[in-house]
Amino acid sequence: MSIESSRRVLIVVENLPVPLDRRVWLEATTLVEAGYEVSVICPMGRGWDLAYEEIQGVHIYRFPQPHEAQSGAIAYAREYLNFLFHMFRLARKVRRAHGFDVIHGCNPPDLIWVLALRYRLQGVPYLFDHHDVCPELFEAKFNKRGVLYTIMMIWERLTFAVASVSIATNESFRRIAIRRGKMKAEDVFVVRSAPKIENFRPDPGNRALRQGAKTVMGYVGVIGQQEGMDLLVLAVEHLVRKLDHRDVHFVIIGFGPQLDEVKRDVKSRGLERYFTFTGALFGDEMLAALNAVDIGIAPDPKNAMNDISTMNKVMEYMTLEKPVVQFDLTEGRASADAASLYAAANDPKDFASKIAWLIENPEEGHKMGQIGRARVLENLSWKHSVPHLLAAYDRIFAKRG
Repeated sequence: MSIESSRRVLIVVENLPVPLDRRVWLEATTLVEAGYEVSVICPMGRGWDLAYEEIQGVHIYRFPQPHEAQSGAIAYAREYLNFLFHMFRLARKVRRAHGFDVIHGCNPPDLIWVLALRYRLQGVPYLFDHHDVCPELFEAKFNKRGVLYTIMMIWERLTFAVASVSIATNESFRRIAIRRGKMKAEDVFVVRSAPKIENFRPDPGNRALRQGAKTVMGYVGVIGQQEGMDLLVLAVEHLVRKLDHRDVHFVIIGFGPQLDEVKRDVKSRGLERYFTFTGALFGDEMLAALNAVDIGIAPDPKNAMNDISTMNKVMEYMTLEKPVVQFDLTEGRASADAASLYAAANDPKDFASKIAWLIENPEEGHKMGQIGRARVLENLSWKHSVPHLLAAYDRIFAKRG
């Protein structure tokens, strides 16, 4: 479809470079295909270090980013002040070079409302793209609430107050926008994070990663404090030592602040032969690695954040026809349904038992994989999200008048 050329969008994202952030990249390229002019502000990193480049019609402006904040108000303040400085600096640059009629802000952090408010006073509306529930994210990361948690609740409320329209990754987030954010139901659109099925096709993959094992499990994603990698290592130890499944291997794809700590944990338990850490893989390399595995694993623990979050990795496993093992999370079930086995909350022994069941019942696992891919093709792929994204933009331009 085409629209009038005056629809110019500035997308702002802080925690991943574009096009590495797959959700943001799908949104940006979808808008370009629909006739929008799209600019993006994002951090540098992972090989995407040019200050400016244009890819597939998207103008990408990148800023240098400090290390991820690990703890404490000072560390967070340093990270956020760096982001605010570059966000305002690059927004002025984009305004001069291309202009923008809407700011599309992707959290975390819930600070983009500061930029949005500055330009809203000049008639530019704000579309909030709700990636993470930041108060719950803080609680999961630091296992406490306190003053910073309260500040994040205030920032979240201000974010929704400044936004004219918001998009949510699932129905749980939509309810937060309406109830906690006080947004009108007609201004909240569900745009699920989902793979583009043209890119995610099952095939034999990179067999070398299997290390000769009979059954291979795969993980893809961030390796951080809230992803449950400590629980996964405990589950592997139980699977190998207590359930006596030794002809197995685990391929861990990704990067993050806890990667070295996870490797040390694996080594201290004598489990090194059962793990391959590939580091960050992108594009065809990532797909080749995921296609080589038999079972997708999502050890994200049950907490206030994970329970209502849609995990991209689960969607990717399903699209590649892999059965899934995860803890019993509300949105995990909403995504996978019968394509997954669900371990008792945060119980690594039960997680191991679910992996063992799939190892011992490969035909049932194959059926689960087929169910998962069918769910994606029929209801959950990116093509099903595109109409909702474009409807959100139609709504914000209609309100803009």
